[in-house]
Amino acid sequence: MAKNKTKYVCQNCGYEQPRWLGKCPSCGEWNSFVEEMVIPEDNQKYKRGLGADLGGSKISLIEDIKEVDVSRIKTNNSELDRVLGGGIVKSSLVLVGGDPGIGKSTLLLQVANTCSNQGLSVLYVSGEESPEQIKMRASRLNVGKGNLYVLSETNIDIISKYIKKEEPDILILDSIQTIYKPDVTSAPGTVSQVREITSEVLRMTKSRKMATFIIGHVTKSGNIAGPKVLEHMVDTVLYFEGERHFSFRVLRAVKNRFGSTNEIGVFEMRENGLNEVENPSEIFIEGRPKDAYGTVVSTSLEGSRPMLVEIQALVAYSPMGFAKQITTGVEKNRIALLVAILEKIVGMNIQSCDVFINVTGGIQLKEPAQDLAIITAIASSFKEKPIDFKTVVLGEVGLTGEVRGVGSIQNRVMEAQKMGFEKAIVPTANIVAAKEIKGIDIIGVSNVKEACDKLFK
Repeated sequence: MAKNKTKYVCQNCGYEQPRWLGKCPSCGEWNSFVEEMVIPEDNQKYKRGLGADLGGSKISLIEDIKEVDVSRIKTNNSELDRVLGGGIVKSSLVLVGGDPGIGKSTLLLQVANTCSNQGLSVLYVSGEESPEQIKMRASRLNVGKGNLYVLSETNIDIISKYIKKEEPDILILDSIQTIYKPDVTSAPGTVSQVREITSEVLRMTKSRKMATFIIGHVTKSGNIAGPKVLEHMVDTVLYFEGERHFSFRVLRAVKNRFGSTNEIGVFEMRENGLNEVENPSEIFIEGRPKDAYGTVVSTSLEGSRPMLVEIQALVAYSPMGFAKQITTGVEKNRIALLVAILEKIVGMNIQSCDVFINVTGGIQLKEPAQDLAIITAIASSFKEKPIDFKTVVLGEVGLTGEVRGVGSIQNRVMEAQKMGFEKAIVPTANIVAAKEIKGIDIIGVSNVKEACDKLFK
């Protein structure tokens, strides 16, 4: 009898090694190698490829291929439809990731309900909850009518039989890490299991022209658990962002073969589930204190949507002599850079002070267009001078203190004007385009020192 061969696979990145290693050479993770059984090639059932399920593969000249209109299924949720590029595409495989308890299952159960009410057949497969638990959650969300079927199962072979029997229009798997394939000897959630399960689900999705949503757990670093190949195999990757202690959630598309990868959807978690936020600017700046120093409003552009965000800064003397910088919603390294610019260019002695930065509402700012707003908020707290309540600040800051132009300045300024702001501090490079927006005073600045002089007269 032939001896079974084994291999060691990194559970963080999927790197394979014939022997155990303490540190993964690929991703640098410690103690991430797990022993898994090598499946002989003769026992692999899926060597025939995707083309066999679709009626055979053939070579075609690209000029002879007919274009097919991509039909989309509306979810009656404008925020989700925007992130997906206009709705759910048939034969698409969507991966939804996020921290535990952030609302992934709640959102997809609501999507399943709206689609089933349109006459579509939806199969909700859960490997974590029993049908009774799903029913309790559906009752709390006031959903659960129409052609919505529930299956509590973790064996992919059994799930495949029910898919062939019911032929659903939409399939939801919650979650991919709990489902296993008996032919693969490793435990559920390991790299080999996740890869095989996703391959089989992908084949069923494309061959049966159904739309599939799979929920993926995230690692402690915030990435979707499993190998990166999981994200490469799917058509769309959506990340749920937000703090569990805040009611607002942001759904962000980081990969989308049928739409933009820069769009976001904003939701608010309430007792009846996730509700879409149509005007996030009003929500994020609501309750902003007047005549308080260390606070300023800027405009963040997420895809095609401009949003007003409040940036708060607190500068306090450090009695220990070892200053620290703590940030929420912005990258810490970026704050260290901006503090150094204030020290060198403007001449503010912040080196011996603790600096705390917070973006209200749990929003994560990833673009540099808020650099000038962050710098002015820090300067406002340090000088103990408030910034005008009706002023919005925009601009990217370079290492020499220059203020560089930002994209889509008209959309940003227009959003501020609609929310009642009367003045906008913008880069000199954007002043011509920004002045086309009427009803708001546009002030151009070329460097950080000039911006501080105009804000703190």
